[in-house]
Amino acid sequence: MNGPLAKSIHSREPNPLYFNGYSNETITGPPIASNPISEVLGNFTGSVGQVDATEKEQPVLDEVITMKNGVEPVSKQPGGEGDGDARASDSESCSGRYIYIHDLPSRFNDDLLKNCQSLLKWKNMCQYISNMGLGPQLANTGKVLLGNSWFATNQFLLGVIFHNRMKQYECLTNDSALASAIYVPFYAGLEVGRNLWGVNTTVRDSASLDLVEWLAEKPEWNTMWGRDHFLVSGRIAWDFRRVSDRESDWGNKLMFLPQSKNMTMLAIESSCWNNDFAIPYPTYFHPSSDNEVYQWQNTLRRQKRRYLFSFVGAPRPNLQDSIRGEIIEQCGAARRKCKLLDCNPSTNQCHNPVNVMKMFQNSVFCLEPPGDSYTRRSTFDSILAGCIPVFFHPRSAYLQYAWHLPKNNTTYSVLIPEKDVKDRKANIKKILLRISKEEILTMREEVIKLIPRVIYANPRARLEALEDAFDIAVKGILERIESNRRDILEGRTSSLNFAEKSSWK
Repeated sequence: MNGPLAKSIHSREPNPLYFNGYSNETITGPPIASNPISEVLGNFTGSVGQVDATEKEQPVLDEVITMKNGVEPVSKQPGGEGDGDARASDSESCSGRYIYIHDLPSRFNDDLLKNCQSLLKWKNMCQYISNMGLGPQLANTGKVLLGNSWFATNQFLLGVIFHNRMKQYECLTNDSALASAIYVPFYAGLEVGRNLWGVNTTVRDSASLDLVEWLAEKPEWNTMWGRDHFLVSGRIAWDFRRVSDRESDWGNKLMFLPQSKNMTMLAIESSCWNNDFAIPYPTYFHPSSDNEVYQWQNTLRRQKRRYLFSFVGAPRPNLQDSIRGEIIEQCGAARRKCKLLDCNPSTNQCHNPVNVMKMFQNSVFCLEPPGDSYTRRSTFDSILAGCIPVFFHPRSAYLQYAWHLPKNNTTYSVLIPEKDVKDRKANIKKILLRISKEEILTMREEVIKLIPRVIYANPRARLEALEDAFDIAVKGILERIESNRRDILEGRTSSLNFAEKSSWK
């Protein structure tokens, strides 16, 4: 990765990413004290605030967050108790799909949640780990949302959400010899998030080094030298790809460790090479049934949209090549055709997910320029609202989410080269006005059809006919590991590590 974005990723300090990914607010003071019990356990009715956990509240937080006391896994394993025909049916349907979950020491997952107040230097994250990682439930303010399956979900809680979904996976096994894949429930994103600012490289790398050492000592590792293992990082790949041991360099080196290179790593933004793959950022919608998804899709088909295009975000004045300033300027010049939701810290507008969803639902097109990195959580929020995303760089989506988004990018999105915007050769309003109503309707329908593929269902339930982002990710993982297995059996892979140059995606 080269250029100003790469520089910003590896040198940003302090610029913590806010819970919804829209604000560039820098928090320099201590968290605002409030009542964590009501905010963690109760319904969310306003903009997301901060929670300050104390020792008195820790037992309550333990009850909420301890993963081992959460949803019981659904474990289907040949030879178990029950009806013989059912066992045979389960065995047949799960053939090639069994997954074994490593029982990691609690310091790699549960203990991070128990110390939720220390997960981010500038913000207390305790309320966001509630509801199995979905965060506080959202009230349907202004009738913008539909039903009770909306949550103030933090974009960095995907590791926790994925773990809870995996506990409900229909083809879990307690016998690793039967498994086609091995899941490593390390909350890598939460762990590195504690140490991104003002912490030396030894501390930043400590947990990752401990993890791979622990894995390498397990018999499951020797089967394929870790090539059947996978991990969900929960942050962008660049947070785990530090290229040197200079204290000034960004992130840790989890993805550069020899053992890690054999594993499949899932991130909300991937690199261009190696073994990390991008899966969608979590959105605010976590349905408990297929019908909830269908109802939401039908609501969007009837939605009247007042604005041709909109932008939800803040400028990036410290990034020399950022086009956000030009986008905000063009939006203002377009007058009634464009709507801006300013995420400047002083406005506080973007901290309420209802404001964001209301804006997107009222827009035909949603502008999705790069921010601190190429991708944005906003892309998936816009799809969730039936708003056609407008990208300015291929790596914002097209070169990222190969398992979840269509290969034909023109069916659901628009690309305006960022250089043309920077050089003032592209007028966004004129470009979008040239798209016919018929094309818009076709693209919007494609976007609405994508919704199940980019959302994560509530871990307490399960969709029946629809596949969500979790289901599609698991399919991608199993297919990749099966390909690795064939390569080993047929002698096409001789080294223990995947060479970077031969694994370009």
